[in-house]
Amino acid sequence: MTVDIDLEGPGWRCLWPLACELGEGPVWVARDAALWFVDIEGPGVHRLDPTSDARFSWTPPCRIGSIAPRARGGFIGGTERGFALVDPGAQTFEPFDDPESDRPGNRFNDGKVDAAGRFWAGSMDKARTAATGALYRLDTDRRWTRIEDGFGITNGPAFSPDGGTMYHTDTKRRTTWAYDLAADGGASNKRVFAAWPDGFGFPDGMTVDAGGYLWVAFWGGWCVRRVAPDGKVVGEFRLPCANVSSVAFGGPGLDRMFVTTARQDLAADARAGQPLAGGLFEIDGHGARGVAGVEFAG
Repeated sequence: MTVDIDLEGPGWRCLWPLACELGEGPVWVARDAALWFVDIEGPGVHRLDPTSDARFSWTPPCRIGSIAPRARGGFIGGTERGFALVDPGAQTFEPFDDPESDRPGNRFNDGKVDAAGRFWAGSMDKARTAATGALYRLDTDRRWTRIEDGFGITNGPAFSPDGGTMYHTDTKRRTTWAYDLAADGGASNKRVFAAWPDGFGFPDGMTVDAGGYLWVAFWGGWCVRRVAPDGKVVGEFRLPCANVSSVAFGGPGLDRMFVTTARQDLAADARAGQPLAGGLFEIDGHGARGVAGVEFAG
């Protein structure tokens, strides 16, 4: 795609003006030295080597809400057909279990791997009206557990550097919770980490840095915010598009910050005024470093 607009602004650079309808789920894959992300509504799976600028795109057979690297190769994915093994290089898509076959109006949304190699993913109503979403844990034997039900739009999760705390968001409720995460995958002691006020936008995808700070993308908020372990906002990084969807650290030193955005929900005049919406961005000057990712062990 060729654009005749400035791809760089104060504190940000647009690495790939891809115009995703719903860019989401950035994940740094160390074995590829590349960033992978999805366009849920495209649908699409995309790869960027930020050193060479080499790019790859693949169209999967259905919506994929998130992917995470798998130790045996390829990815584990949360999709609108349930859990699936996804290999964009081989162009294969193998669904193996659908916890929500009785909820045809749902699809999986965001997902991440915890320190023990388990995949956590949440679901949501595709129409974004009903609170039919749930949070699931997929263990390394590929058995799943429904952890909690009744969410509007699930986002996250994210895990503290020591693996003992999990953060999970319901975007519609503008609430992020923290849970104690046990070695066996049990989640307990749910408490409100942050109830986001009007005017902030809606909390979307997130990640944690090596210092234990949470970085949250805000849909309709034009920014990514850095949040201290006590829930206080300590930094804000603005972008040139309203719907900022997720954030991840990457690069060999995990000191580069990548951000996905979306064109979804933008009226025609807003799309014209935000020509980089749906692009992949990098935020500069954040001064943080991420936590090394873990591959799904199943």
